[in-house]
Amino acid sequence: MKNLFYMGGPEFMAAVTILFIITTAWIIYHFVVGYTLKEPDLEKSLRKIGYGKTLGLFTLVIGILGQMLGLFAMFSAIEEATGLGKEIDPTLVFGGLKVTMIVPIYGVLVYLFALLLCFAGKLILEKRIASQAETN
Repeated sequence: MKNLFYMGGPEFMAAVTILFIITTAWIIYHFVVGYTLKEPDLEKSLRKIGYGKTLGLFTLVIGILGQMLGLFAMFSAIEEATGLGKEIDPTLVFGGLKVTMIVPIYGVLVYLFALLLCFAGKLILEKRIASQAETN
């Protein structure tokens, strides 16, 4: 795992990891706040938990940006090498493409995790509030 972190580029992998932590903390915090309130405001709690999906999507976009910059650097290096008359081995190109896929895959995983947390949090909050309404 550590090897993938460095292969994917520590700058973007660190950014995605930090956003992963922020997204997870955001969703869990607002779920706990909404769940522990005596008289919860369902709409407000669900809206704030839903912002976690937006943070997850932003993380995915950062991952795609990392890939685009990696592809740009790879194509620039290929252009420079072919300009000097060097032959480029296709295995190098495919290896570079493989490396550029690491950050967006990580971003997709973070986004999927955020969607899962939001779905579970909203479902549990809605059930709790519905059961509270039945008892009142």
